Amino acid sequence: AAVARHLLNRGLAVQAEQVLVVSGAQHGLAVSMMTLLKPGDVVAVDALTYSGFKVLAETLHLELVAIPVTASGPDLDHLHSLCRQRPVRAVYSMPTLHNPLGWVMSLAQRERLVAIARQHDLMIIEDGAYAFLAEEAPPPLATLAPERTVYIGGLSKSVATGLRVGFIAAPMAWVSGLERTIMATTWNVPGVMSAIAVGWLEDGTVAQLEAQKRADAQARQALAAQVLRDVKTISHPSSYFLWLPLAQDARADQVAMTLQRAGISVSTAEPFAVSAQVPHALRLALGSVPMAALREALVKVRKVVAW
Repeated sequence: AAVARHLLNRGLAVQAEQVLVVSGAQHGLAVSMMTLLKPGDVVAVDALTYSGFKVLAETLHLELVAIPVTASGPDLDHLHSLCRQRPVRAVYSMPTLHNPLGWVMSLAQRERLVAIARQHDLMIIEDGAYAFLAEEAPPPLATLAPERTVYIGGLSKSVATGLRVGFIAAPMAWVSGLERTIMATTWNVPGVMSAIAVGWLEDGTVAQLEAQKRADAQARQALAAQVLRDVKTISHPSSYFLWLPLAQDARADQVAMTLQRAGISVSTAEPFAVSAQVPHALRLALGSVPMAALREALVKVRKVVAW
């Protein structure tokens, strides 16, 4: 019930009976995929997508097919064509603050995706892990297509990494199956963690921390924009990460290794890439370190990528 009230603030109205508590959003993804998909199923995903979803799909023997990405969202014309050519079972989407590209899909894009899902009878797996960072976003896909969408979120990003409490909001027809999978994988979320999460949801602590994190992320993005002002980057002004495409003659693994020797850990595009063509790019995480250390690290990144 506390989570249902929390989700209402994100534009998603669900009954408490539709909400299941899990051990973090990653567990929520695993439970949803284990329950609703079977080995060999084809899942459409953005050509650059959350690396944890890729690992889960490989573990569960699902086939991922790539949707090309644009500056503002997935190429939905390609998704439509893909569904006509292949037996696509589901689509995985991060419409509100995409990881790693930071986009927030427009209402028109969301409505088009829902129309395609209904036309081709796709299940929608909506990942809302970073949705708290984007204010005044359009309604979740689960609001636009409640009959076919499983919405997954958690408190690890918005509150604290160690608070492994997540949630799934699903159509009632799927709830009993999801409950069985939760019992099979963890039995239930530890009561102490659940109690902490409910208390902080109810007394306003979560809302306060989310507001503080949005302000912090905006300050870090502003710092990154200042330091990397002559470097091409892709990001959302309230996100904790940015995407840095490299020059055509640069190799991401070599750049990452050079930065590693300088004490800076970055990710290349490889963990996020679904298609065979892996772009030479870096994902920079901006959180967790003091602002002075972040500035110093960004200055070093700028020097290396500006060779």
